[in-house]
Amino acid sequence: MLRIQICIANCTANTNMSNTLFPTELPTTQEMYKALCERDSEYEGIFIVGVKTTGIFCRPTCPAKKPLEKNVSFYGNVRDALAAGFRPCKRCRPMEAFGTAPEWLANLLSQIEEFPDRRWKDHDLRELGLEPARVRRWFKAQHGMTFHCYQRTRRLGRAIGQIQVDNQSATSAQLNSGYESASGFRDAFKKLFENVPPSRARGDSTGSAESAKPMYVNRVLTELGPMVCAANEQGLHLLEFADRRMLETQIKRVNKLTRCTFVIGENEFHRSIQGELQAWFAGKLEKFQTPIVLKGTTFQEQVWRQLLQIRYGESRSYEQIAKNLENPKAMRAVGKANGDNRFAIVVPCHRVIRADGSLSGYGGGVWRKQWMLNHEQRSLKTN
Repeated sequence: MLRIQICIANCTANTNMSNTLFPTELPTTQEMYKALCERDSEYEGIFIVGVKTTGIFCRPTCPAKKPLEKNVSFYGNVRDALAAGFRPCKRCRPMEAFGTAPEWLANLLSQIEEFPDRRWKDHDLRELGLEPARVRRWFKAQHGMTFHCYQRTRRLGRAIGQIQVDNQSATSAQLNSGYESASGFRDAFKKLFENVPPSRARGDSTGSAESAKPMYVNRVLTELGPMVCAANEQGLHLLEFADRRMLETQIKRVNKLTRCTFVIGENEFHRSIQGELQAWFAGKLEKFQTPIVLKGTTFQEQVWRQLLQIRYGESRSYEQIAKNLENPKAMRAVGKANGDNRFAIVVPCHRVIRADGSLSGYGGGVWRKQWMLNHEQRSLKTN
């Protein structure tokens, strides 16, 4: 099986993180300066740094040469840095969601979408004024693969979709997806789906081709950083922040539960959840409607359904959820099931806090949990 590793850089938060509901303080100056010098991605969204000698402000992970500690000021958000008179850095682009494609790559990405079956060569990139090595580095950083590998994976994913959804023959899908030979298409398909030939991609009455069904995976950019979204014809199976340490584990779990293989691409559910996330971040959506596929142990699914019942802007404790399940001693198990949730934001595990009202751990980072709770509270007051 071809293993598509989702290597997407960490997140940024471009919004005001201060709120009276859950007041926060910045780390110490020494801690933030150390994080800046080490380009520590775990501090993305925690602080913004203003450089007095240049008048610009940057992310903690900015690749620019590091200034002396005496020449920097730290801020909790972009707004405060702007108010202090700093302008955004052109290298790390702190005003944009991290993962946004740079301007120099926009034309290429546009043409890839317009002509998905084109086989791009290095000389084609040079004709666009692009250095192939630079393009390779960007795709390697954003997608965990080179540009040419990305092209092959997308073409194969499109071909599989044509076979399964459009009911095309394997030969037609091969020709429509830019594969010049039938043997090349078959070899690529077998490598991706563990020796299942293309002719079996549609499946049969016995379900023997279940392992040949693709799980389309793509990125969704948000104000809290990029998220990885995986969906098949049933609905969403995964929506998680790209920098979560358990992401690879969650991908393996989805693979084991569905017997599908991850392929770069998107379907209607990707587009649906992207629109709903934009509305949620704008404070205009309280309940998600995009279908999700909850698969886990009986207890996990019971906990996740309890999470779905927590209303927007409210919170519950682990103890309350355990009592609702008529198992008051299961608080620790509730916490573990909460951490195993594969649908960040949509299945609102961020609304679960300790009994004393304090925040507990969160797979996407406690700072994100705090931001989301604050965001929902602010939206309720505004609307």
